[in-house]
Amino acid sequence: MTLSDITAPTGDRELRDELGSGALLAGDPGYDAARSPWNVAIDQRPLAIVRPETVEEVVDVVRAAAARGIRIAPQATGHAAGALAGTDLSDTVLMQLNGLRGVSVDPDARTARVLGGSLWNDVLEAAAPHGLTAPHGSAGDVGVVGYTLSGGLSFYARSVGLAVNHVRAVQIVTADGALLRASAEENPELFWAVRGGSGAFGVVVSIEIDLLPYADVFAGMLLWDGSHTDDVSHAWAAWTRTAPETATTTLRVMHFPPLPELPPFLSGRSVVVVDGAIVEDDATAAALLEPLRALRPELDTFSRIPSAALIGVHMDPPGPTPAVTDHAILSALPAEAVDVFASVGWTPGVSIAELRHLGGAVGRRPQDAGAVGSIAGDYLVHTIAMTPVPEAIQPGIAAVRGGVSAFAPWHVDALALTFVDAGDVDRGRGFGASAAQLRALKDQYDPQGTFAASQPV
Repeated sequence: MTLSDITAPTGDRELRDELGSGALLAGDPGYDAARSPWNVAIDQRPLAIVRPETVEEVVDVVRAAAARGIRIAPQATGHAAGALAGTDLSDTVLMQLNGLRGVSVDPDARTARVLGGSLWNDVLEAAAPHGLTAPHGSAGDVGVVGYTLSGGLSFYARSVGLAVNHVRAVQIVTADGALLRASAEENPELFWAVRGGSGAFGVVVSIEIDLLPYADVFAGMLLWDGSHTDDVSHAWAAWTRTAPETATTTLRVMHFPPLPELPPFLSGRSVVVVDGAIVEDDATAAALLEPLRALRPELDTFSRIPSAALIGVHMDPPGPTPAVTDHAILSALPAEAVDVFASVGWTPGVSIAELRHLGGAVGRRPQDAGAVGSIAGDYLVHTIAMTPVPEAIQPGIAAVRGGVSAFAPWHVDALALTFVDAGDVDRGRGFGASAAQLRALKDQYDPQGTFAASQPV
């Protein structure tokens, strides 16, 4: 059967029957709203959209699609939808997993079983009553599976490593429609591959992760007016050179439009911010921060907070936002690189420029790691441009890529996969030495290329 047969009226009816009555095809009411990912700058136009609510429904859709030779693109939130930008999805079923949510916590084992469409907010809500937390990212509405299996860089990362190293097992539907459990003991090759290869090997319907024994944490932010960018940037860079692994922080230059929904200390302003978490007692953490506090920030929120509140410290947008980004891993941050950062932070078109402190456990690959287990380099530079209208996308791409390329003398041949948000980026730099084996296992588990993953292998 050809694609023209599928998209003919009779083919539409047959396809809808096979994918389930809730399937949406182009022209159906709700199709346009459903195809929009979290990054609304990405224009996805799939053949159909399905929203399974049970594992059995996922299995049925995979089998139906595979029988027709149709691809499947699994998504929980669409935060990483930029990977599919420019991809022809006319032969692809977009599988939205946001109906498959739920978290169960084993407080004695300090683990959580997380369904495939769950968000970090779901995990934190379930873990907090037990005095536990997770190696989550900087936004609560990010999907757990995609973030974790693509590496996952949290505000605990320098002390506990990448989130992917906290995975105990996954339950995955492979291209032949089989529902498999992959762990160190069961399907170990697949377990190795999915920890880094993520959705390229199937639809992950649940994941089991280790939790962290932190009921609270010393965390927050220091904020200055943007006019202090040079002084704060050099001070933070110097501070990070001796900061212990218990401190994971970020430096950012941020430019905000004058919007009434923003708090007054941000609306219409440019600011420089240091934020993060320090896994120490209050006295030790306060002493560590003293060199930065000596610069007399306008706002200082660092204090002991419930661990679940850490998700709000970074001030990520609370809802879908159109943006383009770029990033690179840096080997070092000498004074010359800090000067570059201070300049890039004020480049027209760059809304946010940030440096994240890596090193520590981020750079140490555990012996039992999967395809991705560490990131080489000591810093990550990340640039973001808001693109409220389509005409702003290409200038935004030029701005963010130009900003990152300015750090070329310090680039490391590596990537943080969760920061990749474009379709024309070679993920091999993120997979590193695992790339060849990942591709071989992709051919073994998905020989027809059924899965169109946000991190293609």
